[in-house]
Amino acid sequence: MSGPTTLLVSASDPTPPYEQLRKQFTDLISSGVLAPGDRVPPLRQLARDLGLAVGTVARTYRELEAEGLLVSRRGGGTRVADNLPRLSSDERRHRLNELATSYLQHARQLGVDDHAALEAVRRALAPDHP
Repeated sequence: MSGPTTLLVSASDPTPPYEQLRKQFTDLISSGVLAPGDRVPPLRQLARDLGLAVGTVARTYRELEAEGLLVSRRGGGTRVADNLPRLSSDERRHRLNELATSYLQHARQLGVDDHAALEAVRRALAPDHP
């Protein structure tokens, strides 16, 4: 995995660690941050970096493989699949709603009210926004 992409697992999040990782990888792949053919960290390395059991990361990778997002080859590591599945409009809408909910939760944790959070999105949409 190249670049400044950081995966985080929060012990205070009630979501199981493998699911936190699965969702983060799914978001990175669907947003194009991780492109087809990109290599993801080896199980042991990622487990060590995140302080998780190897089995937890293995479960994440297995689930992502079952979804068609990752492929593992013995001796070749694990990579983002070349032929990624396309999302249906319902799946895309559902994922967008999940992202919006997550954004609002994070904004509220920062002490930002909903109006200010919406304004931040509007500013990000502005043509002159970097």
